[in-house]
Parts: sequence; structure tokens; C-alpha cells
Amino acid sequence: MIIFVNCAAKIAIFFDMHRILKCLIVSVVLLTAGAADAFAQYDKDVFFMRGRNALADGKYALAIDNFNVLAQLDTTDCWTFFFRGIAKYNLGDLRGAKRDFDRSVRINPVFTSGYHYRGITESRFGNYEEALADLQQAIDLRPGYIGLYFSRGVTYFLSQQFEKAVADFDRYIRKEPKDPSAYLNRGASYLFLGDTLKAVNDYNKAIKLDRFDPEGYVRRGRLYASQKEYDKAIADMDKAISLDTSNTFAYFNRAIMYYEQEKYKEAMADLNEVLKEEPGNALTLYNRGLIHAQLGAFEEALEDMDRVLNINPENVLAYFNRASIFIEMGQYRNALEDYDRAIELYPDFAKAYMNRAYVKNLLGDHKSSKKDYDIAQQKVREYREKNMTDAGSFADTTKKYSSLLSLDAEFAKKDFNDELLQNRDIDVRLRPLYKYVLSGQKDDTNYALTRGYENPLMARLEAIMPVGIKILNEPVQIDDKALAQAETAAWSGNTPEHIFLRALWENHGKHFNSALNCYTSAVDAEDKQGVEKLYEAFYYMNRGVLRAEMIEFLSSIENNVQVLSMDDAGTTRARVKDQVTRQYDYTEAVEDLKAALELVPDLPYLYFNLGNLYCLSAEHLNSIENYTKAIELYPYMGDAYFNRGLVLIYLKDKEKGCIDLSRAGELGVRDAYGVIKKYCEEEND
Repeated sequence: MIIFVNCAAKIAIFFDMHRILKCLIVSVVLLTAGAADAFAQYDKDVFFMRGRNALADGKYALAIDNFNVLAQLDTTDCWTFFFRGIAKYNLGDLRGAKRDFDRSVRINPVFTSGYHYRGITESRFGNYEEALADLQQAIDLRPGYIGLYFSRGVTYFLSQQFEKAVADFDRYIRKEPKDPSAYLNRGASYLFLGDTLKAVNDYNKAIKLDRFDPEGYVRRGRLYASQKEYDKAIADMDKAISLDTSNTFAYFNRAIMYYEQEKYKEAMADLNEVLKEEPGNALTLYNRGLIHAQLGAFEEALEDMDRVLNINPENVLAYFNRASIFIEMGQYRNALEDYDRAIELYPDFAKAYMNRAYVKNLLGDHKSSKKDYDIAQQKVREYREKNMTDAGSFADTTKKYSSLLSLDAEFAKKDFNDELLQNRDIDVRLRPLYKYVLSGQKDDTNYALTRGYENPLMARLEAIMPVGIKILNEPVQIDDKALAQAETAAWSGNTPEHIFLRALWENHGKHFNSALNCYTSAVDAEDKQGVEKLYEAFYYMNRGVLRAEMIEFLSSIENNVQVLSMDDAGTTRARVKDQVTRQYDYTEAVEDLKAALELVPDLPYLYFNLGNLYCLSAEHLNSIENYTKAIELYPYMGDAYFNRGLVLIYLKDKEKGCIDLSRAGELGVRDAYGVIKKYCEEEND
């Protein structure tokens, strides 16, 4: 029970901390509304106000965009980095948030809010000593700010210093007696201290203060369930669900309670509700599979266990219970394979040896069956002699492995609640290849400001073109008039530049073969010399990109749908609807990009594109090398950080990968924050 309460408390504490964040943002903004007046230039005022308003509205990516500009205009203002850190925190970018809080206190060593929120962030990482040190520093600077004691109480709780947590929540409650979250957290602390009476009293107080918050009912319901007062527990879960019909946590816990009352259909219905919201929730799938098996629906049970093992191929209990299902279906060879796998993953699993002995006996392998039986008995004796209750429970043949797992089960916590395990495959949603495209605008000041990277050779080529062109990796809208002008201009001459313009026009219309021929003609033209010869690098670049795009387009036509993904086998595949796996050859595209580099060796876009193609060719180290070169040439290339981060995470270098993704988000790649939330959050379990 204790472990579960920890999980429940953590979830609530996270939300409590989030609420505090929101409150602090508002209060800080109000307190510093006049701070913008100190800026010497009007543009600082504008960006500060935009960033502040975006933050208050929950538009965190937009807030970061504005504070990024401020950070360039003034590197000495602690509030800029603090606010940007708050935005990153709310987007799940804890590493980026910590860097900004670090910077805020370096700028202003007596900046209370910087220490406060760096402490909260350190706590999310599980760095409790560092968190407590920061919170103490904040308290020393501002002992009258009561919110600091709440945050420190949370950190004491998470670091299992429950008496100290109670003391801090006591102090907070004396000043803020009507805050239900404080009672919820103090109640959880009392529960860990074994004082269920004080715990339930605090939960009752929280509910009285806010009857519309489902969290109080969930907490109290879980406490009732631990005391086997299932009617009361279910009534509380009913209330929580009536207040929030999408509360999967309440549905899951009510399912466990129904199961304990042998109300299997009701339990099944609640688990189905969880899966409507979270179809990839492995723990829920596992429990539903067990109930299916108990009801005799073996095909459905098998399907659920298959899905669990697809999510987490190293789940011991899923193999063990799938083997039991196979036995019920008379598929003894399949059962034997699953017991083999369970024992491989957990060599001390005595019950698996016992059951494998049973299957081997059924298959007539009596000698091997006796060997497994003896091993099982020996392991049980060893564990009982050592009195190792946690590990011994796995060896003890009296344990019911067909029972549902709740979130308080240590094994469930370890095996099911790991975000990376539940999302093993990383879809390679690489930021796309860069190429020249028709822009429709000859002079685009906004583009010049936002692109950031400028190259004299690019500027000369764009200047001599009769219509606007840009290097981009996103689609660009061109009106019909501009497109017609581009078409007329493209056929108005026969220089390499005109041929290149024809290629861009054909490419825009997805006339791939015609575009390819035009790029080739531009490359092969004889009359190029001097600077004009260097333009050939861009012709090679676009031809290489087109060749790569043709591979993707043709494969998508052939297979209906294509998703490029990295799998654990160490190869990059094209995963298609019919599950056919194909490997595509990007050699010609790579050679074009290398030819471009020989002409212009300092163009970051070429290295970025090579990084993508090497990644798609499963040459991941080469991919990282080229992304790194692109970043060296252009340190503000967010797309390169993003793609390098993805590859690093795939190669199991999560720390560096997440740092790259944080930097990408900071540089305007908003897709980074979704990936960060999925793979980089470090909330301590």
C-alpha cells in the first residue's frame, strides 16, 4: 500500500507544484509590471510584455520566442531567464529550465525566485540534496514567503523525510489554512508515518475545503481500500469520476477495488475506460488480460498480453501469464517458450521453473522436468533462509501471479511505469531536408531576420535570380501570379541559373523527373566559371534532396503509407502499413551533397542534409558527425540540434539527446517540446 500512496501523492504533488507555478507567475508579473520601464529601448518593452502575456495565457512556446529576443538584447536581466525557465518547465523541458534558473541566480545571487524554482526543478530530477539547498537559500533570503515552506515540504516528502514534511506543511497551513493541497500532502505524509487517522482527517479537511476536486476523494478512497473498506472506497472513486469523467487514475483504482470484490465485469469496464484515454497503458492492458483469462476469454487475454509485450518486450510477468494462457489453450510449446523467456529475464523466478517443469512433463520430457522442479525448490529454500521478503516473494510458490497489479506493486512500478519502456520505438520525425525553393518574394525582410544564417554566395545567387528563392525545409505558399512570373522567367534564358529556376518550378509542381533533368542540366552546363561555378553547389544540393524525396515519394505510393522509424534492432526501416520492411539506397543523394561540399565546404545546410541521409541509412555516427558540423558552422540551427537529439536518444545517450532537444526548443523548434515530454521528463519514481 505504501508504494501506491507514494505514486498517488506524487501525482497530486506534481499538480500542486504546477498550480504554485501558475500562482507565482501571476504574482511575479504583478510585482514586476514596472520592470519593463527600466529598459532603455522600446523594443525590450514590447518583447517583455509579449513574453509575459504569453506566459500568463499558457502559450509557453510563444513566451520562449519573445524571451529569446530579450536574452539577446540584454544578457544582464535575471527576470528574462527566469521567465523563460518557467515556460520551459511548463513544457516539460526540465534541463532547459534549470539552465535558465542557473543563469538567473548567476546574474543576481540574491534572486529568491531563481533559487526557489531551481529547487523545484532539482526535486523533479530526484536531486533532493541540491533541491533542499536551493530552497533553504531562498528561505534565508526571504523567510516570510510561505510558499517556500510548501515547496520544501514537497521535497522532504519526495525524499522520504516525512516528519520534516509534516513540519513544513504545518507551518504553511498556519498561514494558509484554506489551501486543500496542503492538507492532501500532509495527509500523505501522515500515511507514510503510519498515522492513518490523521491522514484521513486531512483528506476529509481537503474535501471540505474543495468538494469539487477529485484528488481528495481518490486519496481517501485509496486509504479506505487499504483497510478493505471497499464500499466506502468505491463511493469515493464514484465521486471522483463524477467530477472528472476522464480521470483514468480513478477508473484504474476503482477497477482494482471491483476486482477485489470479484466484480470482474465492472472491473473490466473501468479498465476499458482507462484504455479509451490511454490505449498504450501497458499496466492496464496487463490487468485486463488477466481478467479476460479468468473469465475464460483466452483469445482476448492473449491479445492483451501480446500488446503488453510489444510495448515492453522485457516484462517478466507478461511472459509468465501468457504462458499460463497458452496452457489453457493447449499450446504447450508456446507456453514453454514464454517460461524460457521469463527465466532468462529473471533467473531466480522459482514459480516459472515450477510451471515449466509442469509443461515439460506434459510434453514427455520427464528428466528436464525433474531438474526444473528441483531448481525451483532450491531457490525457494535459499530465499526463505535469507528472509528476503521482496525478492523472496518472487521465489515463493504461494504467491498468486494471476492477481491484478496495482500501482503500489514494486514490480509493476519498475516494469510498467517507465515512459521509455512504454514508448520504445522512436519515430524518426526528422526535421526535413533543406533546399532552394521558389518564394514568390524577391525581398523578404522578415525571412532575413528569422533565418539568421547568411552566406555571401547565397546572397549573390538570390540577387541575380529574376524571382525570389529561399533555402527552406518547410513548404512555402506561392500565389498564382508569382508562380506564373517564375514560369515565364525560367524560360526566358538558357543560362545555368535559368535552368536551375526551371528545375525549381518543376520541383514545386512535383514534376520530379523533369526537375531532376533540369538540375542535371544545370550541373552539366559548360559555361560556368568563377563565382558562377560555385553556384553549382546549390544545383547539386537540390538534386541530392530531390533524389531523396523521390525515394520517399515512390515508396509511399508503392506501400500506401510510410513511417520512418528507428527500432531496437539497430536498423532504420521504412515501416509500412502491411508491416513490410525495406531498406532504401540514398547513395546518389549523398554523392550529390558531397559534390556540393567540395565547392562550398562551409555551408551548414549541406552537413545537415547529410546528417539526415546518414540517419535514414542507419549510419548513426556519421549522422551525428554531420549534424555537429552544421552546428559548428551555424550555432543557431535549431533543426540540427533537434535531429541530433533524436539520434542520440536512439543510441541510448538520453542525457545529451535531451540537452540537444532543449536547445532546439529554445531556438524555435516547437516540435522539440513534445519529444521532451515523451522521453526526457525525469520525475523521480
